[in-house]
Amino acid sequence: MKNLFGIEDLTGAEIQMLVDHAIELKAIRTLDPDDQPLKGQTWAMIFAKSSTRTRVSFEVGLNELGAKAMFLSSNDIQLGRGEPIKDTARVLGRMVHGIIIRTFDQQDVVDLATYSKLPTINALTDEEHPCQIIADLQTVQERLGSWRGKRVAFFGDGDCNMGRSWAWAAKRCGFELVIAAPEEFQPAAEFMERLGEAPVTITDDADAAARGADVLYTDTWVSMGKEEEAAERLRILAPYQVNHERLAMANDGAIVQHCLPAYRDKEITEALLEERADEIFHQAENRLHAQKAILCALNAAQP
Repeated sequence: MKNLFGIEDLTGAEIQMLVDHAIELKAIRTLDPDDQPLKGQTWAMIFAKSSTRTRVSFEVGLNELGAKAMFLSSNDIQLGRGEPIKDTARVLGRMVHGIIIRTFDQQDVVDLATYSKLPTINALTDEEHPCQIIADLQTVQERLGSWRGKRVAFFGDGDCNMGRSWAWAAKRCGFELVIAAPEEFQPAAEFMERLGEAPVTITDDADAAARGADVLYTDTWVSMGKEEEAAERLRILAPYQVNHERLAMANDGAIVQHCLPAYRDKEITEALLEERADEIFHQAENRLHAQKAILCALNAAQP
């Protein structure tokens, strides 16, 4: 595993390896300086999209693995003034040890890896959010014992990066995924064709999705770049809210997950979020441990 472009590119065995290592790193937390696998390295963090969890978890994780983080917003470098990404990549490839990028276009991640020849991590694009999914699967394993034989119900915009990432995770890992979304927010036909045969069901019936679920999962309905559509999105997606009524339809012991930030009383009720805050912020914490496992895996794959 030389780069992390998306869950689509991983095998089920690689996903399990990352989750297991994340759990091990979580138990250790602070490594002896002699055991830090990234000691002496500098990693560039290019963020075209703002973030709380992604930035903090990567900076802390790099530090705990012995590396330094160099944070670069798009306004800090020439990418923000039109320099081709391949030129930025060629420069970074001669100066740093790895790249983490949070941006819009999936191809930017691939181009950075290709032209820099450095290990490169997709920290979020419009296509996928693989780091979040590894942390989510870690949370499922810790809370439910395993994702095998489990049913994950995803509510809201099923055609977003999280919906697509969950679909690839279900295909690679073999658990059941139900995406509950109105027709205009269901995964595109082109994506479903690329996904191929997978244990993924698409429905516009949110109650049917909740019945028998082990994980109730939601995400913001207005992602970055979609602000102008906010009022219409909130109106159409309102029937897909995760709330106590939906939780009552799920299996006993079901967990509630939200990749945050959460907009209370929109995609999830204030009351349910606060009641299940321990589960949701456990999930948020796991971003740190999952990303440390990803960094270790990429570092180990380098010549």
